[in-house]
Amino acid sequence: MSNHSLTDTELWHAVRNDDASAFNMLFDRYWIRLYKTAHFYLDDREVCAEAVNDVFVSIWNRRKELEIVSFCTFMQTSVRYQIYKRRKAVKLEVIFKENLVDDAHFQLNDGEIKIQQTEIDIRLNGHLDKLPKRCQEIFELSRFDNLSNQEIAERLNISKRTVENQLALAVKHLRLCFKHICILLFAYLFM
Repeated sequence: MSNHSLTDTELWHAVRNDDASAFNMLFDRYWIRLYKTAHFYLDDREVCAEAVNDVFVSIWNRRKELEIVSFCTFMQTSVRYQIYKRRKAVKLEVIFKENLVDDAHFQLNDGEIKIQQTEIDIRLNGHLDKLPKRCQEIFELSRFDNLSNQEIAERLNISKRTVENQLALAVKHLRLCFKHICILLFAYLFM
């Protein structure tokens, strides 16, 4: 049997047994497809390539512990999450710098900003990760891609009402996150 006729599942089992050639075959099979997915969400070639490579590095490093049923679905979800994390980090950095650094009362150096950003990212990621995957996807399309509820419904082939319900759930859940972040910033700035 030719290695090119092996299924993703067969290749993944070989990867789990430390077969680097099977990993290379999966890499060759999926890299372009994942790059196109990343580029759909973010128009930055370097960041997209970095995100795809990070996904592959991560699965190689975690090959013994990952239980992947559908390799294609897992990889597509992983690359979307990588892009989401990168976009969120950029948006948080811009918001954080605009709101705090430009304020004459709170001039912070870059080190302090990075420490605070890291703490905010950790807390926000923790709260976002607790949302159901579909809810996360709808929230991302709404808040980061600026799609209307109708556009999201059409893209995901679900009802507009479902989109509205999922967004309401996400916003309700994230209010707690923002409450903690505001308390963290307030405590740090007025210590």
